Amino acid sequence: MRTIYNILFTIFFFLSSPYYFFRMCRRGNWLKGFSERFGQHDPRIKQALTNRQSIWLHAVSVGEVNVCTHLIRAIERRLPNAKIVVSTTTTTGMGELKSKLPTHVTKIYYPIDRRHYVSRAMATVSPKAIVLVEAEIWPNFIWRANALNIPIFLVNARLSERSHRGYRRFGFLFRPLFASFTGIGAQNDADAKRLIELGCRPEVVRVVGSLKFDAAKLDERTSINVPAMLAQLGVPTDAQLLVCGSTHAGEEALLAAMFLRLKARFPKLFLVLVPRHMERARDVSRDLQSAGLKFITRSDVSSQKQLGRDEIQCLLVNTTGELRHFYEHATVVFVGKSLTAEGGQNPIEPGALGKPVLFGPNMQNFAEAAHNFVSNDAAIQVRDAAGLETALADLLSNPSRCEELGVNARRVVKENLGAVERTTNMIVETIELSGLHLGARR
Repeated sequence: MRTIYNILFTIFFFLSSPYYFFRMCRRGNWLKGFSERFGQHDPRIKQALTNRQSIWLHAVSVGEVNVCTHLIRAIERRLPNAKIVVSTTTTTGMGELKSKLPTHVTKIYYPIDRRHYVSRAMATVSPKAIVLVEAEIWPNFIWRANALNIPIFLVNARLSERSHRGYRRFGFLFRPLFASFTGIGAQNDADAKRLIELGCRPEVVRVVGSLKFDAAKLDERTSINVPAMLAQLGVPTDAQLLVCGSTHAGEEALLAAMFLRLKARFPKLFLVLVPRHMERARDVSRDLQSAGLKFITRSDVSSQKQLGRDEIQCLLVNTTGELRHFYEHATVVFVGKSLTAEGGQNPIEPGALGKPVLFGPNMQNFAEAAHNFVSNDAAIQVRDAAGLETALADLLSNPSRCEELGVNARRVVKENLGAVERTTNMIVETIELSGLHLGARR
């Protein structure tokens, strides 16, 4: 089985590498640390990890990184003698790690899942425990960890119906991998059930809630002054800000046309558009130009930039790590990847800020959170673009309804806090039982 997987993976890797290399080039900043993807690390990293009791956490990209940073802070308090190593897959994820975590936390890229690359990376880090954030299952990585008797934790674990079907279809490969986890923190009972069906041992699965509720707390310094920036762009202080976050292909064109129709009814309306992937900014710009929308990109806003009132109608944010700061000043928030694509994006961040939140019918990746918000009158879910336009118009004309949704959203977030502490307890308790000595604190 392992031989077949490695042959197929190698074929897929070399066939698909031009596409992924192109994506990395579009995102930029790909050269630094590139060799780490092949398990090669510079002497500085090797020296920092020599003779250290390391815990290796992995967060795929920006969303997982935001969760991981909160978990790292909690683990460091409980295991002060442990050396924290955190990896990510994307350059945007690395940018977030560097901006949010102190220098004593070692940050690396996750190795490509070929045996030689994984073995080299594992030898450098030499972890005493591994924590994977969400369902990031790479066979060679897990096989190597098992061979070295390294306990592996899967935290903030969630499985969509689609992922569940895929893992079941290839159960001959994945069941032994799921069975090898030392501890699993599931977001809810449904995810716990699915994980057990896939081969996870029932005794290691705990329902701890979603770490994203804890990660939504704005406990970091604001990196940008949004009101000052908008003032530079000629946006009046009493403008109604429609912030559309983490949008995907197809949604921007719909939102641009929708905004222009709403603008005729609400003259003070201003659009802040934040695509999920900043490398799509050129394509999004074409969509906005085709719609006849006057806009400026975030990267073109300098301290000297000064525009007149009504000179632009939209700010296109083509940078990373700033979405939540725009959410903070929104009148109404639309959460993307929910109209024209499947999966949805995180509604918890704007909800934690007390904003009225809307999203489309496709919220598979945040199904539990979406249901929680909607059932508690803390967000509005629409069927289609027409329903979104109607709901937006209703909220823009009804400030008291916006306030009501925001109050309810804050309450939902408050009621669901504590997953970081419960997850940390699971990790620390299991490490203690395994006999590892990492200086645990009560």
